[in-house]
Amino acid sequence: MSTSMRKIPVTVITGFLGSGKTTLLRHMLSQANGLRIAVIVNEFGELGIDGEILKGCGIGCDETGAEQEGQLYELANGCLCCTVQEEFFPVMEALVERRSTIDHVLIETSGLALPKPLVQAFNWPSIRNSFTVDAVVTVVDGPAAASGQFADDPQAVDEQRKSDPNLDHESPLHELFEDQLGSADLVVLNKTDLLDESALAAASKLIREDIPPHVKIVPASNGKLDLTVLLGLNSASEETINDRPDHHGSADDPDHHHDDFDSVVVSGAPVSREAAIGALRQLVENNTIYRAKGFAALPGAPMRLVIQGVGQRFDSYFDRRWRDDEPRASKFVLIGEDLDVARLQRQFDEALAAQPAAPVTSA
Repeated sequence: MSTSMRKIPVTVITGFLGSGKTTLLRHMLSQANGLRIAVIVNEFGELGIDGEILKGCGIGCDETGAEQEGQLYELANGCLCCTVQEEFFPVMEALVERRSTIDHVLIETSGLALPKPLVQAFNWPSIRNSFTVDAVVTVVDGPAAASGQFADDPQAVDEQRKSDPNLDHESPLHELFEDQLGSADLVVLNKTDLLDESALAAASKLIREDIPPHVKIVPASNGKLDLTVLLGLNSASEETINDRPDHHGSADDPDHHHDDFDSVVVSGAPVSREAAIGALRQLVENNTIYRAKGFAALPGAPMRLVIQGVGQRFDSYFDRRWRDDEPRASKFVLIGEDLDVARLQRQFDEALAAQPAAPVTSA
């Protein structure tokens, strides 16, 4: 088939907040081995954290580290399932113009996105002739699933989890989780290194209840999977997506909105990695925060520290040196419910002030 006639395969990576989508994407791109991949990143929040993390790995940059046109597309401050026409369509039109230079497209959706409206957009005539959805890959946070966080029956959740004020089994989070699974052609059960055998079985059972028998569940640790497992599934998901059940029907459904979720940014000057994470943990403990992510500029550290948290679990690593032309600032996006930015900034300042000074970890 000629380059002008072939359909470019697209992999849609979806999953709940903090499941590890960006980490999975980083590992996929590290295995590209000459495969020409265009990446679309859709974020929920005021800072382009995920896009910045990918650039820190050299994605969307040339050999000098300068940003490169046409490899990484960031769609920020919106949700693809709600803004398909406004945000997504122009990018796909641009990719059609570059189709001879693209072998595959990867789309990382926001953790709040519904995959179904996005996949349905691939039936639009101008897109259908050029692209096909190779697969919808849904990434699941293994420990969260094992805890029964998204179970239909709250009685199935242990007493400790039921007493957690951050959990509401009647919230739209549960329906969102089910809809992301319902669209999946492959489920990646991530963070299995944090699960024992019984917890792994519990997580798999929870997932299996919401996916068809033919959809495989693949375990992963830190998103590390061979590229051959994730690409080349040839699912043509756009042809069957209308038959898949979901809670919201379509993006035009008046009940489909993200007004229940808030996204705010707090900033500060943490003296150490431990101080930054400790202060963020206090915010999570005292507010309904599902996800925290951002960058910290530590005194004396030439490299940027990435911090990402789900509940009380936080990961951090230095990803790259600060550039001379960028401000060295510590900023974090908080995603949750009923978040007041002034109150959270005040709490963050107080928490940082109360953290003990600690030696800076060398980068």
